[in-house]
Amino acid sequence: SNLSWLGYGCLKQDWTLIAVNTIGAALQTLYILVYSYYSLAKRAVLLQSLGFLVVLAAGYCYFTLLIPDTQARLTRLGLFCSVFTIIMYISPLADLTKIIRTGSTRCLSFPLTVTTFLASTSWTLYGLQLHDPYIMVPNMPGIVTSAVRFWLFWRYAPSRDKPY
Repeated sequence: SNLSWLGYGCLKQDWTLIAVNTIGAALQTLYILVYSYYSLAKRAVLLQSLGFLVVLAAGYCYFTLLIPDTQARLTRLGLFCSVFTIIMYISPLADLTKIIRTGSTRCLSFPLTVTTFLASTSWTLYGLQLHDPYIMVPNMPGIVTSAVRFWLFWRYAPSRDKPY
């Protein structure tokens, strides 16, 4: 995600997108390196990382070699980033049935919910300021899903959590 948004920022020459996503990509790379170092299944982690690098290289080739027009590349990359961001924001709701069935929010992180709400709100406002739908629109589901998770934390308060 960070690398895709970094590419979008480079195409738009938007230094805010470039700076934020360079830092994000560096931190994610560091996370992957630390995870693979401490992982017991090093071969599986290495194969997954190599698979990801192949997909990343294929995406890079697609957006740089097969789409020569910069505006078309910006549009397609913006759409790709938007879809990826929406999937990222709605993924925590995959446990929704489990939360309702157990009456427990233990599988959700409250600090992550707060951070997601603040980040998605910030990016939505930034997209509004730039009149960029590729930044604004995909971050709106982050606000909505954070609100749903806040409601779940309220509805299934930690005091009512059932031990597993």
